[in-house]
Amino acid sequence: MSTYTQIFGQQVLVVTADPSNPTVGQMWYNSTSKTLKFLGTTTAGAWAAGGNLGTARRNLAGAGTQTSALGFGGYTGTDSASTEEYDGTSWTAGGNLGTARDQPGGAGTQTSAVAFGGQTTTNLSNTEEYDGSSWTSGGNMATARRDAGGAGTQTSALGFGGVTTTPVANTEEYDGTSWTSGGSLSTARRGLRGAGTQTSALGFGGTAEPPVLAATEEYDGTSWTSGGNLNTARTSLAGAGTQTAALAFGGNTGTVSAATEAYNGTSWTADTSMATARRNLAGASAGTSSSTAAFGGFITTNVANTEEWTGAGAPVTKTVTAT
Repeated sequence: MSTYTQIFGQQVLVVTADPSNPTVGQMWYNSTSKTLKFLGTTTAGAWAAGGNLGTARRNLAGAGTQTSALGFGGYTGTDSASTEEYDGTSWTAGGNLGTARDQPGGAGTQTSAVAFGGQTTTNLSNTEEYDGSSWTSGGNMATARRDAGGAGTQTSALGFGGVTTTPVANTEEYDGTSWTSGGSLSTARRGLRGAGTQTSALGFGGTAEPPVLAATEEYDGTSWTSGGNLNTARTSLAGAGTQTAALAFGGNTGTVSAATEAYNGTSWTADTSMATARRNLAGASAGTSSSTAAFGGFITTNVANTEEWTGAGAPVTKTVTAT
């Protein structure tokens, strides 16, 4: 008679601690916890609670990834200069912006971020660069604006749309020193958000005051072309990912929204909604469409809570308890 090993090639691995880097399809028995575990994949995305920001705020910008995020600027009752850093569990204070600002744009990582535009008593054109500890001045944008979309890195960023006195369509490209003009959006709008890189970006949602928009546009480094529409038109949302694998979440449809949608380069698909509906939030914009974070925002008051996203198809450990 054939044994299990002869048929399947190996027995279930018995360990005293879970493997540090299991592969999808791997099964093991943890003799310490007396649990049988299996690494599979999710069929739908899910949001889970993370650590709260130190300061509740709205209209902030975000950068980085789920386990290494950055939140900066925004409005707490006054324009904010504060920066907070997230390690996947809790937020700690970082270096303050040189200029407190509401509704800035942002891009990059926790240790190499860029903040641009926004407003104090007037719209701002100045840029600041973060090195993981402190902000220093960069080159000014040609058009002072607030509530713009952003994408890319500190040395290859994109700022697009936003509002001066009315929504604008113009795009600017940053090389780490100065801004130059890029191709204009097809539709002038504010409150849109972005994903991707300077030469392969995505801009989605926003408002032309009125209407609230579902339109998506794709940038190739020179010009914008139409992509698939969001299922839920909204402004003041957040986003992350790439041009061909993006995530849009939260926002304002007329009321605060918890809707989450995933983009595959052609169309948006509705996924699991956030636990807390909110607008004027930020996201870990350099995160992937299967692993990012949402933080801050506004419901009827400013909020501090963070949610972490695990996307469809992401690895997840399933556990059976032995009794």
